[in-house]
Amino acid sequence: MRLYPAIDIKNGQCVRLKKGQFNEVTVYSDKPYEIAKEFEADGAGFIHIVDLDGALKGERVNAKAIEDIVKSVSIPVQLGGGIRTLDNIKEVLDLGVYRVIIGTKAVTNPDFIKEAIHQFGAKHIVVGIDAKDGFVAVEGWEKLSDKTALSLALAMKDIGVQTIVYTDISKDGMLTGPNIEQTKLLSDQTGIDIIASGGMSCMEDLDHVYQAGIHGAIMGKALYEKKICLKDAIQQFERN
Repeated sequence: MRLYPAIDIKNGQCVRLKKGQFNEVTVYSDKPYEIAKEFEADGAGFIHIVDLDGALKGERVNAKAIEDIVKSVSIPVQLGGGIRTLDNIKEVLDLGVYRVIIGTKAVTNPDFIKEAIHQFGAKHIVVGIDAKDGFVAVEGWEKLSDKTALSLALAMKDIGVQTIVYTDISKDGMLTGPNIEQTKLLSDQTGIDIIASGGMSCMEDLDHVYQAGIHGAIMGKALYEKKICLKDAIQQFERN
């Protein structure tokens, strides 16, 4: 299983939100690149970044902070938040980001994902499915669509997507455990790499993801609040 320590960026700072609410912010560091270096030192093989300002505004406002992270580590970085055009993808990949995560656009314009895969290659394009009560949310989680997470995941598989980040919004930042049942359903039904996101709170949660045969897990708040030790988690779930 691949573990993805997360860095959420808002106004150039490393923060966490509760349930994606922009008025529920905790700031952990004003130097996100230092957090990234710590993750790499602990053995991380990948870093997950969310540009929160980008998700809300649909434009790249944290490019400097993102570039600083990429330059400070030698492991690959994936980035989500506000990537809605082919030019956005090129800009982000040019910053040195290895994979981009596209959410809103996958719902509103599946052909965009197809074209992105054609231009940049499937290994660089990840689809983010953020769901609430089984339905996909868009535009920084501000709106619910009429598509179910499973129907969208299957449609994405059909056009060549190899990796999906699945987030249960009600779990995000709450330290209440991930939605294993729904994540396993997506993994089993699609057969592609599903990364579980939202709610990781302890080693037991990671073990549930591991036992369910899910490809990966994103950890954020649990790392910052010292509820999961990244080094121990990597030793137990990535290297066994």
